[in-house]
Amino acid sequence: MSLLAAILYGLALYAVAGVVTALAFVSFGITQVQPMPASLGARLVLLPGAFALWPYILIRWRKARSGR
Repeated sequence: MSLLAAILYGLALYAVAGVVTALAFVSFGITQVQPMPASLGARLVLLPGAFALWPYILIRWRKARSGR
């Protein structure tokens, strides 16, 4: 396996994890992290950011769940 292939597989894995995390967060997790309800428009706006920053989203989501 070449270095380029390894990098591309890593990016693909990051993207898949980002899609799964972003969809789950926007569907279920946003109400656990943020006390106010989020409209459909707000959820659509947050989706790309949650996709790109999914490790941070998971940390915040986990802290919000353990703080209850």
